[in-house]
Amino acid sequence: MIKNTTLLIAILFSSFFASAQQFFVQQKGRQFQINGKPYYYIGTNYWYGGLLALQRDPLRGKQRLVKELDFLKAQGINNLRVLVGSEGKGKINGVDRVEPSLQPEHGVFNEALLKGLDFLLMEMSKRKMYAVLFLSNNWEWSGGFLQYLNWNGQLDNETLKRKLTWDEQRDYTSKFYNCESCKADYNKQLNYIFKHKSIYSGKTYASENAIMAWELANEPRAMRAATVPAYKAWIDNTSALIKSMDKNHLVTIGSEGIMGTEENAELFTQIHQLKNIDYLTIHIWPKNWSWFKETPTSENLQQVIDKTSEYIKMHEAIAKALNKPMVIEEFGLPRDGHSFAISSSTALRDAYYKSIFNAWKESKKQNGAIAGCNFWAFGGSSRPVKNQVFWKNGDDFSGDPPQEEQGLNTVFDSDASTWKIIKSFLK
Repeated sequence: MIKNTTLLIAILFSSFFASAQQFFVQQKGRQFQINGKPYYYIGTNYWYGGLLALQRDPLRGKQRLVKELDFLKAQGINNLRVLVGSEGKGKINGVDRVEPSLQPEHGVFNEALLKGLDFLLMEMSKRKMYAVLFLSNNWEWSGGFLQYLNWNGQLDNETLKRKLTWDEQRDYTSKFYNCESCKADYNKQLNYIFKHKSIYSGKTYASENAIMAWELANEPRAMRAATVPAYKAWIDNTSALIKSMDKNHLVTIGSEGIMGTEENAELFTQIHQLKNIDYLTIHIWPKNWSWFKETPTSENLQQVIDKTSEYIKMHEAIAKALNKPMVIEEFGLPRDGHSFAISSSTALRDAYYKSIFNAWKESKKQNGAIAGCNFWAFGGSSRPVKNQVFWKNGDDFSGDPPQEEQGLNTVFDSDASTWKIIKSFLK
């Protein structure tokens, strides 16, 4: 009798463990799969998620994080795109960068920052949510490539801090791919991240089930045609390096799509054809790409939706040809009237979101290549500061990074009409 009772307890325990276990996301042809079953998702960008536990009041930050994860889970959201950490500190390209920083000074790492990411991943694991973690940035708001260039003598301090022209930014950023010491510094930060063990699970990130994928950077671009060979080589070498350190997780580039390869579809195809790149990503920014003038209106919205549909279909065809999944991992639209006020309408944004989610839904029905969507961006319980346009160090983090007006593209937890649409697609 005792033996039978012991056996029953063992069976019940193993059954509980199996039901609680979170499986790694895998890529099988044009699909993501979890434990052999297709994984199609609507997620969000939550780039600041790993920083919330590090705010001036850590308890308040953790409480906010837990509350927001519960909110997202209740809406059906189970995929979050998150920044691992920023580089450097202070002004860069005329704006305040995200702080605290993972590498505030050259070669000096802030271990506390990864403890904040540990907390996020632990809480996500409890809710069976998955994170896509981007490792650096083509753009200035988290330091990124410009900071590596500064540390290695390719960009002086004065130039780093002042506002660059678009041509200057392209010229300087493109130097990263031919700067051997810059790329070595990127790899040192990579090694630091992969050697870290979670203070909660005791695991290195390579064994963390809540991670879906690593992204080389946010929107890495060659920036200049002459840099393309070095750009392709960096993607190839870096993706292979990550795979050598982590056999469990997927790897992607973080590309905007053809707009991120200077409208070179062949280059976009080539970099996603690489064997260590598991899936394609695209970003869609109608405002930044001048698909409408000044502000979206009911008159120009259909034109924006049509261009978006065309952009998605163009990349879907490439994904099918490569037999890999595709994620629409950034897209956004300002509030009606280009307002930053949280009380303003989001009717046009809601219609725009719906058009993208419909493309995802049709793909899901057909077991197609459009596997996921991550809208930009979740702002949770944060609110724009009255009479203040841009983020300042010490403010609550929101969906809009420091260089953008706070409230521009953020979806707040109070945007009921938007959440109603999202939930309708996740029933």
